[in-house]
Amino acid sequence: MKKIAFPLIFLLATLMACQEDRSKPQVDQQDIPAQFASLEDDAESFSENFNEYWYKGEAEISSYKLEQARYGEIHEGHAVLVYVTEDFSKKKQVKLDNAGSAGTDRVPILKLNLTKKFNTGIYPYSIMQSIFTPVELDKHPHSLKTTMSSQEWCGHVFAQLNNRKNHFELSSYSYFESEGDVNKEIEKVMLEDELWTRIRINPAELPTGKVKLIPSVIHSRLRHRELKAEEAIINLEEKEGKMHYKISYASAGRSLEIVFGKAFPHKILSWEESSKSGFGPNARNLVTKASLMESLNTDYWSKHNTDDLHLRDKLRLP
Repeated sequence: MKKIAFPLIFLLATLMACQEDRSKPQVDQQDIPAQFASLEDDAESFSENFNEYWYKGEAEISSYKLEQARYGEIHEGHAVLVYVTEDFSKKKQVKLDNAGSAGTDRVPILKLNLTKKFNTGIYPYSIMQSIFTPVELDKHPHSLKTTMSSQEWCGHVFAQLNNRKNHFELSSYSYFESEGDVNKEIEKVMLEDELWTRIRINPAELPTGKVKLIPSVIHSRLRHRELKAEEAIINLEEKEGKMHYKISYASAGRSLEIVFGKAFPHKILSWEESSKSGFGPNARNLVTKASLMESLNTDYWSKHNTDDLHLRDKLRLP
């Protein structure tokens, strides 16, 4: 399918802490499949919408009511998705301090910080994942990095995937003896985790059908599963004006369905993840659910004073 290139547009704002001056990347839009025919009027409007929304010096913060499956039960909590554009170093795979002098090392990315907080009995869980996906998917077909950490009273674990020339490099650290410290190479295929950012960048290019994926890093750590490429079946369909994107793994007996808005900016409305919860003979299939509560766009990195606490109330967060 023919791709249409768009001109570069420059952001004329000085951003604080989490942001720097940077030019808007070239965004490509393929011919839109039938189910997305009404998403955008044309390629030009797609480019204008994307740049206006994602390059105005703000992040999109959305809060979700969370029902998390863990230890064979459902635990109430909350989740937050924070989407923001940044300039990333392709070589070092970190956020650039001085994007203007980075040259070809600069890669514009859409970052997602996903957090989950819930209690299991007396002790709390706090989980965070960061996904760094290039906006120019035609130039950079794979995300550059994803990281994940989980903290609870038993201990904490950390995992990181880096995009290398011919593979993903996994570094994983755990307090469990059977997992310990792991450094290994993984076949470079699409990450399940980057589907969350690809939905926001260009849902018309989402993979469907039989696809090889590296499953969620959060799921693999919580279930103590080896992280490796697996076969998945992916379906995308419209239901009542919303897009339902479902990923199913036959080998793991697990599925994830993400519901997002059909119209730009394709906001994540809810998700459901079905998998076994618990261990041994007590393990059973349970469904983790999250539904959108509130959303706002703001330069959150400058909202760190006590006078800004009302914004948490607006997001309905404790």
